[in-house]
Amino acid sequence: MTKSVSFLGMGIMGAAMAANLAAALAQYGGQLKVWNRSSGSAGVSIAKAAGAEVFVNLKDCLAGSQIVFSCLGDEHDVESVLTGPGGVSELAPSGCIVVDFSTIGPKAARLIEKSLAGAADMKFLDAPVTGGDIGAKQGTLTIMVGGDLEAFQQIEPYLAAMGKTIRHCGKSGNGQALKLANQTLCALNLIGVCEAISMAEELGLDKKLVVDVLENGAGGSWSLSNLGRRILANDMAPGFATNHMLKDLRLAFENLDPAGRLPGTRLAFELFEEAMVTAGKNASQEMGTQAMIKAYRPKKTAPGRAGDRITLEWQLDVQE
Repeated sequence: MTKSVSFLGMGIMGAAMAANLAAALAQYGGQLKVWNRSSGSAGVSIAKAAGAEVFVNLKDCLAGSQIVFSCLGDEHDVESVLTGPGGVSELAPSGCIVVDFSTIGPKAARLIEKSLAGAADMKFLDAPVTGGDIGAKQGTLTIMVGGDLEAFQQIEPYLAAMGKTIRHCGKSGNGQALKLANQTLCALNLIGVCEAISMAEELGLDKKLVVDVLENGAGGSWSLSNLGRRILANDMAPGFATNHMLKDLRLAFENLDPAGRLPGTRLAFELFEEAMVTAGKNASQEMGTQAMIKAYRPKKTAPGRAGDRITLEWQLDVQE
């Protein structure tokens, strides 16, 4: 692990991943370079505390880098930072390997791969992750990688500092495709968790007892053990934000569901939407996916049918 490495994006996930990578590089005498659009964010401080060097200027951060990691918001953020004016394609050294951990969908990943290869002879790997903020902090993420196999083999030791299960999934975009399948599974698992806890409440059962017992049975899952316990504590802080999950499910519709064959995913989307409406615009942006439980709480007014649900201008519209 002796290559010069940059990491772009110090959000909840990116900062924790960068901190683990910085610690690993330090063992080999290296220092990770990090950049964030907002230099005063808490994530920047986390990476710096782990030994990373913080840059305000993207050009300075990318100078001499052989590997560039990024963990950003949505496909528009990724395209802007990687292939937009004044971005990685213009500022990073020709021939470097660019690895993006964001969830952007296979179509966007393949377009970026072609753009970086054509503009600066760069190798692009889409490498979305799963495991939430806990996995990011503990370095136990599952990382699904699509793209050039040789490039993957070169960066695999660096990924091992951030993840436990690392798989090459084939051609460019395949990592994204697998991540979208993962997100639909997570969303559907969470429906089961919320319904089980809601049912327990209505039947007068102790909610902690429900989670303690069921997580050890056939219905046990990561969602129940982790998000279920956050629900019990009324902890809605985002390990993974609800609005990000809505974005990911929307990508599933756009990339994988042209014929409408994902009814369960659409139900999950509606429940997340309802939870956001219940919380209000500002609060919804600070909620983790466990806030789906809000859609199961008693309403002050009679709920309408799913098709009548209010849609605000700031919400995602899957019918676009």
